[in-house]
Amino acid sequence: MSAWRFVVEGRVQGVAYRAFVRKVATRMGVTGWVRNRHDGSVELEAAGSDENLARLAQSLREGPPMARVTALKQESLDRHPDWTDFRIV
Repeated sequence: MSAWRFVVEGRVQGVAYRAFVRKVATRMGVTGWVRNRHDGSVELEAAGSDENLARLAQSLREGPPMARVTALKQESLDRHPDWTDFRIV
């Protein structure tokens, strides 16, 4: 299992982006959390198989219909969290 941190920039607040992320992550069996940041971006940390995290990253680039993603930053986390679900925080 791997864990990644993502920061998504663009029009990603006020367009149901966090709910979209939770739905996609849950469907893929990925655990973690997602939240809005004060600068208008969305941040999330996610844990799962490398394949599912790569699929999640692709979904993050697309987003829900009203979103417009302009940048996706990602980095691997050194720690391996023991989350049991995916939450909006």
